[in-house]
Amino acid sequence: MEKLKQRWGLKSNWEVLAIVIAFSINGSFAAFIVKPSLSLIGITKENLNITVFYILYIIPVIAIYQFTLPLVGWVLGQYQFFKNMQTKMLIRMRLKKK
Repeated sequence: MEKLKQRWGLKSNWEVLAIVIAFSINGSFAAFIVKPSLSLIGITKENLNITVFYILYIIPVIAIYQFTLPLVGWVLGQYQFFKNMQTKMLIRMRLKKK
């Protein structure tokens, strides 16, 4: 726990716990949104090759995850942490300039 606090620049164990909870909630939330959305447009495991299905499933999950992470972080009081993290990630992916 101390290593995470030091690495992320946090002061309390609550902040670490809130961030870990935000990551887990957001991953489930993104997957929860994508699966019915793909079904609505006819993309299911039954009518596609399993590899194609998972590629088409993972891409929107990653996109939704990126947009909802600051929102979930805000709900748990860690908006600034996730906003900074998202900015760093987008810079590393070369989708945003420094």
